[in-house]
Amino acid sequence: MSPDRHGAETKLPRIAEWWERLVFAHRVWVIALFAAATVFMGYSASRIGIDAGFSKLLPLQHDYMKTFTKYRDEFGSANRILIALMVREGDIFTRDFFALLREATDEVFFIPGVDRTQVRSLFTPNVRFTEVVEDGIAAGNVVPADFEPTPEGLAQVRENVLKADLVGRLVANDFTGAIISAELLEFNPNTGEPLNYIFVARELEDRIRGKERADVDVVVDTHIIGFAKVIGDISDGATRVILFFGVTFAITAIFLYIFTRSVRHTAIVLACSLIAVIWQLGIMQLLGFGIDPLGILVPFLVFAIAVSHGVQMVGATAAELLGGADSLTAARQGTRHLIVPGMIALASDTIGFITILVIRIQVIREMAVTASLGVATIILTNLVLLPVLLSYARVDDAYRRRLLARADRLARIWRGVSRVAEPRRALAILVVAAGLLILGAWKGSDVRIGDLHAGVPELHSDSRYNIDSEVISERFDIGVDMISIIVETIPEGCIDYDVMSTIDDFGWHMRNVDGVRSVIGLPAIAKVINAGWNEGSLKWRVIPRNQSVLTQSVAYVPTSSGLLNEDCSVMPVLVFTADHKAETISRVVSAVKRFDDAHGSESVRFRLAAGNVGVMAATNEEVAADQFPILLGVFSAVILLCLITYRSIRAVLCIVLPLALVSLLAYALMSVLEIGLKVSTLPVVALGVGIGVDYGIYIYSRLSSFLARGEPLVSAFRHTLQLTGTGVVFTGITLAVGVGTWIFAPLKFQADMGILLTFMFLVNMLGAILLLPALASWLLRSTRV
Repeated sequence: MSPDRHGAETKLPRIAEWWERLVFAHRVWVIALFAAATVFMGYSASRIGIDAGFSKLLPLQHDYMKTFTKYRDEFGSANRILIALMVREGDIFTRDFFALLREATDEVFFIPGVDRTQVRSLFTPNVRFTEVVEDGIAAGNVVPADFEPTPEGLAQVRENVLKADLVGRLVANDFTGAIISAELLEFNPNTGEPLNYIFVARELEDRIRGKERADVDVVVDTHIIGFAKVIGDISDGATRVILFFGVTFAITAIFLYIFTRSVRHTAIVLACSLIAVIWQLGIMQLLGFGIDPLGILVPFLVFAIAVSHGVQMVGATAAELLGGADSLTAARQGTRHLIVPGMIALASDTIGFITILVIRIQVIREMAVTASLGVATIILTNLVLLPVLLSYARVDDAYRRRLLARADRLARIWRGVSRVAEPRRALAILVVAAGLLILGAWKGSDVRIGDLHAGVPELHSDSRYNIDSEVISERFDIGVDMISIIVETIPEGCIDYDVMSTIDDFGWHMRNVDGVRSVIGLPAIAKVINAGWNEGSLKWRVIPRNQSVLTQSVAYVPTSSGLLNEDCSVMPVLVFTADHKAETISRVVSAVKRFDDAHGSESVRFRLAAGNVGVMAATNEEVAADQFPILLGVFSAVILLCLITYRSIRAVLCIVLPLALVSLLAYALMSVLEIGLKVSTLPVVALGVGIGVDYGIYIYSRLSSFLARGEPLVSAFRHTLQLTGTGVVFTGITLAVGVGTWIFAPLKFQADMGILLTFMFLVNMLGAILLLPALASWLLRSTRV
């Protein structure tokens, strides 16, 4: 059989021998350099911190975000926090509640990073009412400057709340609570440094929720939501990730010992894997990166990849030891066998990370860079340090007997498994794979872009944040889920009837969209004021056609309301949604586009979008646009690498087709488990391809070497399983069990990642053991028994 026809010889002698001689000729220097570098990198890694930022989550090149950034300084950002104080009994119009509300407002005002001009509560001067009285228009603060919490003063505030139409906005629909709203700056104005959201979250907890209030009789529950709180809660959960890392490490150590049957070999693999993680974190700190809470799992993946490749090196060395070689010779021969497939596999892993750079979101790009650094360190630790350390691990005859006994026990199993390469059995497996392909295509097409559940999907539904969010959404007509449609019009557009009427029609149109809770815009306020000028008659709650009357209706609405700019050329319309589910966002965005297409003109344009829902809409569209280019890039790179290495289309099909099937099944699993495709899940799907191809490369590399010697396929596959199959199966099970513990993690997105990675580790392993030889049986026809 010609290797060029049925798979090139994977051991490229010149490269492998050159590498092996270079490494083993300087073993002492290798260990010394790695030890010194690890100490330095460890010191650097110890200085790394959490680095979270709101702007890092924004797809700034998206059209929505261009609108958002253009008007962010004028109308505020999407980075809001809401604090709701809710009484357990009665209503809010009591002396004690107003004392607590005033105190909480003052505390929020002085939290570093809060934009003080955007703080709104009943006690802030930018919350005002307007009414018509006998001698003209009267306006004032909802809570007057001379407010006294007497029955008369509280009654006056209640009237002012109704006049300002704050019910459902700053006051609960049933008067059982009040909201303090604030927006955060990107930088701490005191230090000029990027805002520390974890510090802000702790300040909110300490100053607002955790403050002792023994001097009041009313019982108040505090609910806090917003990006800063999300990051704070994720960071709190992330600190417990260390516990899960410890559990994963312990499980991996146990399985490694079962596989290696040697404490020394187990310790060497674990040490090299940890060194890879230490180097990754150290390099990140040197490059100025921190650990983003959403990227906290990247070091786990680096550790898992390092263990996976370490097992293959130990397995190759053990095979040489069984042949009677000493430790040094076994390590050298193992390195020579694995250097090329190892480099190809790690290159595939790297490409899987690098392709994520397609997503134009900073946090994802940082994950791609840092993960790529991690894989680069694995190339050094697993292909240089690990074999050198193995060469010093002396073994005796008792150890060889243990390896031989295990090989004899597994021989019967591998003899049975190798029969899947027989044409008839292979055909049955291919039929099953075809059925799974149809199932994956059917269910995988149902996967949704974005969040599929209310609340923050990164946290469990019973988390404090999601409970707080649910309470606020039930008691108020607003929340943090808001999309601001920027209406660009002509100067003085707010006193132009046609302009105002079009915006008013838009507000009515959006109120009738399923999932919209409330809409706030300047025309609605102007209509109320116009009715006020006419004794409050509802028939006058319209947009006046007379320009003078219209001017009178909008003159008392300040720019601080966020509903207009200085010259009335921009008038945002605030649309509050019931949630931020993918279908809700899609309906709202589609409704805006339909209205703009039908009624937009040169004088009135409805531009998407600001607000946190606007950010999510842009992110969802970015993910939808990038998901297929990313997978296409990953598969194209893997195909190219395999084609260069094996010089055979049929070899490439044997490796890539199982990988493609698993990726499709992963989409189907996400659909069944209602896991949306979003910023935190798309990278895992892409990374799973890069990591999963390792199994196929190691199996096919050994298989092609035996085929090149003229062995029939079944025999070649049996020998491949004896040398490589144990390591592949062990790696798949070990990594699956390790990440399977994440299902019980305090962070929902970590639990979801645990499910997806467990599935991909196991099924990719089965694909390499069962589907790859079945494909080879029919694609490499001349190798049949």
